[in-house]
Amino acid sequence: MSIDFSEFERGTEEILPAEEFRARVLQAERESRPLRIKAGFDPTAKDLHLGHTLLLNKMRAFQQAGHEVVFLIGDFTGMIGDPTGKNETRKPLTREQVEANAQSYKEQVFKILDPERTRVEFNSRWLDSLGTEGIIRVAAQYTVARLMERDDFAKRYAGGQPIAVHEFLYPLLQGYDSVALKSDVELGGTDQKFNLLVGRHLQGAYGQKPQCIMTVPILEGLDGVQKMSKSLGNYIGVNDAPGEMFGKIMSVSDSLMWRYFELLSFRPLKDIAALREAVAAGRNPRDVKIELGEEIVARFHGAAAGPAASAAFRAQFSQGALPEDIPLIQLSSASGGLPIARALKEAGLVASNAEGGRMVEQRAVRIDQERIEDRNLCLMPGREYLLQVGSRRYARVGIVLLV
Repeated sequence: MSIDFSEFERGTEEILPAEEFRARVLQAERESRPLRIKAGFDPTAKDLHLGHTLLLNKMRAFQQAGHEVVFLIGDFTGMIGDPTGKNETRKPLTREQVEANAQSYKEQVFKILDPERTRVEFNSRWLDSLGTEGIIRVAAQYTVARLMERDDFAKRYAGGQPIAVHEFLYPLLQGYDSVALKSDVELGGTDQKFNLLVGRHLQGAYGQKPQCIMTVPILEGLDGVQKMSKSLGNYIGVNDAPGEMFGKIMSVSDSLMWRYFELLSFRPLKDIAALREAVAAGRNPRDVKIELGEEIVARFHGAAAGPAASAAFRAQFSQGALPEDIPLIQLSSASGGLPIARALKEAGLVASNAEGGRMVEQRAVRIDQERIEDRNLCLMPGREYLLQVGSRRYARVGIVLLV
């Protein structure tokens, strides 16, 4: 029996165990039995961004192949707070906050998943009733030594940072979700690998066939360096307006564009390869980026929204037009001037001075519509400047002398 695994495995970072995964898919096909594919989301914020959709895109691929996908909302575990990658204990959310965020998630995910073929679960359904005895039984299946193998726990312990006992429960309870759902495959980001393996271990301890795990990369944000994050301001939100979404995509570098094509586009891989060949042969990468922008906008706002956003963008930016009502931001400077990287940060165009310097080096910054390449350039007091980062982010600043 021949199955094309390319769409399942496309854009994945790791599949464990890879041969077992393929064998399980083949066996399910022979038995005409769908696999149960699980991905969990803790509703710690109201809005999803394109980084979150990597898992949703993978779920969609399984869904289209006839498998059962479970969109698991961690309303119980969300009140604990995932300690993954954190150097301090997270402030727990209230049940009211979690429930409000969970409802927002449900509204957003069906822009990608088929609502008629998606099973939505809340892990409070089984964790609320697990009780003290049940939690003790789960905890008995794992050792402190194994938990301390987690990189973030190990670093915090070595650095003298406190680790609350409830944080140890998070990976155990997330792992128990796999037991409760009897999942065949669990999806997660690369930073979730430890937690996914805990689920595999607990399933074995509870007499179930251990799930396979599949991790997807952490998507870089618009700066091409740091992970996409709302707090860093380098994100594209699922609920962004069409014009804003399109403009952000057009602002990414030509090299990052291919990363976004691979991880975010639904185009067949052979079509993306053909686009690469066309650019290598001389096609303007901007035109290819427009195709990506139209596809992403159409996915979240309807088929007509993609071309409309593209046309508006080209009219406004490609022809040099800028809004006439850009507010003036006053920035203070010493007599020697304000370094450009710092000016970009203070104007809200980048998340940090370091990012501002990188954007200059990547030739993504313009002053008064002239591209600059000197990251040591300073803006002098007594003048106004029009600053642009990429094609979408811009600000008018006045530099005043600091006294």
